Amino acid sequence: MKHILLITTGGTIASAQSENGLSPAIASDRLLSHVPEIAQICRVSAVQLYSLDSTNMKPEYWLNIARYIRKVYGEYDGFVITHGTDTMAYASSMLHYLIQNSSKPVVLTGAQLPIESRDTDARENLADAFLYAAHDDACGIHIVFDGKIIAATRAQKTRTKSFNAFSSIDYPEIGFIRRGAVKLYIRQRIDGPVRFCDEIDPSVIVIKLIPGMSAEIFDFVAERYHAVIIESFGVGGLPYYDNDEFAEKIEHLISRGVRIVITTQVPHEGSDMSVYQVGLRIKQKYEIPEAYDMTTEAVVAKVMWTLPQCKTASEFKNIFLTPVDSDRI
Repeated sequence: MKHILLITTGGTIASAQSENGLSPAIASDRLLSHVPEIAQICRVSAVQLYSLDSTNMKPEYWLNIARYIRKVYGEYDGFVITHGTDTMAYASSMLHYLIQNSSKPVVLTGAQLPIESRDTDARENLADAFLYAAHDDACGIHIVFDGKIIAATRAQKTRTKSFNAFSSIDYPEIGFIRRGAVKLYIRQRIDGPVRFCDEIDPSVIVIKLIPGMSAEIFDFVAERYHAVIIESFGVGGLPYYDNDEFAEKIEHLISRGVRIVITTQVPHEGSDMSVYQVGLRIKQKYEIPEAYDMTTEAVVAKVMWTLPQCKTASEFKNIFLTPVDSDRI
């Protein structure tokens, strides 16, 4: 029987009602007590690293989770992490870069209702997460939610209340779980040892363009951040209206050593800055990398991971555009 470690961090799944609304209050042992059938799936140990609403999660906390897994990696056959849903896709993407080439599964799950609610999805999600973590073909980083197994960098929360909260963006679900059985569409293969990364740079901001927006926002960015991800319209580009203000601000960012990635605010089918003049002129002049079909959550995580590894814009572009464990499948 496999030995799986449960790592709890808070979230709705571990929340209870208070006079100020729901907040995390349920410890890991109590969480497990609501799903006794897990004992028939695998041997379980548990540790509580945080008790946070995931709105309060920070990149440094995900780094600490990865460091803890590294410390105990040899002791367990897999890991289940309970996490709030609001930032779970960021967490899974970050762990994808921090724990690479893992032959052991790292599974994130959570719930839309607390585990002690009568009609909760929490008990099924938690049991499913352990079912996948204990599966012989499980490996790498995934989200298990509402019976779906989703690749870490493809997950996005697309519903705020429904149980089917997460979607796999522009890539098939890895598999599904029904009636206690795991069915895989895609079997991943891991060659070589696991690689852990110990450093990220969270000085990253996402700017979403809106029509008529002033480029002055980038003066603020230049003074305070090491990288900016620009969520552009459609397949990607920057407006130039009746002046070249955006291009001038891009030059200023580059002169200050701020790294830039352009992505799209459209959920599906990705960017292609070569299509329109508003994109091609920027892409050719400044050689700015674009995110193509990566989710914004994955782009944020990869930029934070890439920054400490590079000294020049060229190095940043090359590292960012190089796939890591098929993050741009």
